[in-house]
Amino acid sequence: MQNITELMEKVINEETIIYAIFSGVRNKAEKTFNKVTIKKVIIQNEEKHQFEYFYDKNVEHKNLNSDESMTEMSYLIETYFKQAIINTVESDYHVLVNKKGIAKINKKAATRKFEEVSHNRKKKYILNEGELTPFLIELGIMTAQGKIVNAKYDKFKQINRYLELVSDCIPYLDKNKTIRIIDFGCGKAYLTFALYDYLVLKMGYNVEIVGLDLKENVIKFCSDLAQKLKFDDLRFEQGDIKGFDQFTDVDMVISLHACNTATDEALAKAVNWGANVILAVPCCQHEFLKKIKNEKMIPMMKYGIIKEKLASLLTDSVRANVLEIMGYRTQVLEFIDMEHTPKNIMIRAFFEDNTNIDKVVSQYKEFKNEWQVTPYIEEAFGKGLTEKLV
Repeated sequence: MQNITELMEKVINEETIIYAIFSGVRNKAEKTFNKVTIKKVIIQNEEKHQFEYFYDKNVEHKNLNSDESMTEMSYLIETYFKQAIINTVESDYHVLVNKKGIAKINKKAATRKFEEVSHNRKKKYILNEGELTPFLIELGIMTAQGKIVNAKYDKFKQINRYLELVSDCIPYLDKNKTIRIIDFGCGKAYLTFALYDYLVLKMGYNVEIVGLDLKENVIKFCSDLAQKLKFDDLRFEQGDIKGFDQFTDVDMVISLHACNTATDEALAKAVNWGANVILAVPCCQHEFLKKIKNEKMIPMMKYGIIKEKLASLLTDSVRANVLEIMGYRTQVLEFIDMEHTPKNIMIRAFFEDNTNIDKVVSQYKEFKNEWQVTPYIEEAFGKGLTEKLV
């Protein structure tokens, strides 16, 4: 497809791409992502092309230079997609590939105008610098003048990213009732305070939030701060996840950085309570490290650090699939950039009472068999899960 290569070189080197979309997967059996969009961005004063890969349940991004963009765009249309629409400052191009792999390129007058997108400009957050926010001030993230403390800027970004993820959960929370929320392993509760501030002060919801942690001094600090801030429906208690049994129903369960199988305990509690929303960011994961066996994967697993990362990914894959089996629409998202923390995977699940789970159950069983593992999560979930796996 020499004409395709020439076109990609032209739109990258001679013209300015405003927007492009690649769609129409050729071989559905080999499908990974469903479509790809491309736009030009400016990152640290350098021109890049941002590729967005749309999967069934998540989106991935890549920022590529000119040579990388040409290679990737050529690959997408030559081997993966049936069509592409490329809008540049000069022209619009519509590329169609027939069953024989022959490409037809239609060129028309430009229909879009370029608006520079810079990643250096100040981002508009849910919480913003300059807007006095009492809980941020008390936690030492913001000064009394509304300026974010330089050393705390990563924490400020993390809180805002968390609130962005929470904002997507709003349709699953009933504003006509008091929403009960449990935050397992809350720690110093930066995110717990942020959640209360967002839902109560900004969104006007009635909530009852309980933060749970093992450390007595942490619970005292958080309790004193909640009282000082007059966050009347936020309280903190000392205890562990497995032993917490105050409630029979909860609307939203949060488990951020619970160690090893404590995340499984939190997910089990959430499902048994019938929680509509679950947010979990797992921390250290040791269970699968000693359990998994797979002859085909020995070239990877003989290296300790790779096996550790693999075990972590397998663990979270199991958790996400188990939640699907239990009727949840489940997503696996990037919580915060890897440069800030390696614990950056969030499992977000919404209960939709999905009964069409036969395929997921079958895939889950095959997955277990392939890795010769029986996950602890099955024990944590108990009869409710085992009955679905029969």
